[in-house]
Amino acid sequence: MSPASTGASTIAGAATTVPAPDSRLTPGGPGYRRMSFALFLAGVATFALLYSTQALLPLISNGFGVSASDASWTVAAATGGLALFVLPMSALSERFGRRTVMTASLAVAVTVGLLVPFAPSLGVLVVLRGVQGAALAGLPASATAYLAEEVRPKALVTAIGLFVAGNSVGGMSGRVITGWVAQEWGWRIAVGVVGAIAVGCAIAFRLLLPAPRHFKAGSLHPRRLLGTVRDHLANPLLRRLYAIGALFMTVFGGVYTVIGYRLTEEPFSLPQGIIGSIFLVYLVGTVSASTAGRLVGRLGRRGALYLGGGTTAAGLLLSLADSLPLVLLGLVLITAGFFAGHAVASSAVSKTAAHGRAQASALYQSAYYIGSSAGSTVGAMAFHASGWSGTVGVGLLAILGVVTITVLGSLAARRAPVAAHS
Repeated sequence: MSPASTGASTIAGAATTVPAPDSRLTPGGPGYRRMSFALFLAGVATFALLYSTQALLPLISNGFGVSASDASWTVAAATGGLALFVLPMSALSERFGRRTVMTASLAVAVTVGLLVPFAPSLGVLVVLRGVQGAALAGLPASATAYLAEEVRPKALVTAIGLFVAGNSVGGMSGRVITGWVAQEWGWRIAVGVVGAIAVGCAIAFRLLLPAPRHFKAGSLHPRRLLGTVRDHLANPLLRRLYAIGALFMTVFGGVYTVIGYRLTEEPFSLPQGIIGSIFLVYLVGTVSASTAGRLVGRLGRRGALYLGGGTTAAGLLLSLADSLPLVLLGLVLITAGFFAGHAVASSAVSKTAAHGRAQASALYQSAYYIGSSAGSTVGAMAFHASGWSGTVGVGLLAILGVVTITVLGSLAARRAPVAAHS
């Protein structure tokens, strides 16, 4: 029988099996652009909905007659709901498929988003936001697991960076739009407009995302799920990455929850529309996240994390000035450093996990959004107690934690070869 008929090639009289071509997506290949744009839109919808009330907190405080720390629960409830439900949602995605879970999650989240403007009290608003966050939990872990399965490894950091870039665009557009709409028609109309935009993103996402070709359904057996979670938590590198994601998000959540209150006060006294436009600095995050792959290629993972942490810390210190240009520059640096660090850490999780990638990503996302909830709550409390310097102090402590964990990781990596040869 000829080599052609057996699927093998003959070299020097010996049969050699020809490896099957890698059918996963790659930049420039068929389906890659559709996939990237679909997940970009999913990221836009997720962050636009998740943080739809953040730029409006001063108006919500005035509308319900509550303090900044009370109003901040409209953000913390959403991120907390996501943190609590991301692991169960990731288990569902292992059984029913990434695309199915992401579609269902977006459908529920946008439906709740259309109900949010009609909340009669702060308590009802917080509950609706919690439900919305829980629904959105099906997006982050499922998206990164989908990418890890459908995209070639060399393109994974770039692909995840584009998804994170969608997060930054969603966060920016949601805040800018709500700021100007709220200035004319109030916060309720503003969050309604965000909900309508998210509906459009959800429909386009479902139409564009290619059907998965490499997904293999897993089991929903609780023991197997718990075993997978234990395996991930036993991995020192994954634990460090989870902590780094949480600490970066503590900074970001605190800064952007409180910045609206600071800019409405003296010496700035800015109107709501201008405050919303401040969030255009998220475009910097779009760039830094999408270039994370090249950053890791030049500096390595730990070098990229040091750069992200240092950039964020520099931005925090600059933001202490009572000069609007310096505050804006500080926000630019905070945003660039955060999104770069987040893209590097989240892609490292997907690469590190040898199995149960959805659970590995879910644990990262859970830690990440716990950090967001903690940052928005503690940052608001610090602002209430000590002003903007208190919020900056919380952020600097978190960045110190990022640097310390990264240093410990470097030391552990140096000891590992010694232990292997001892």
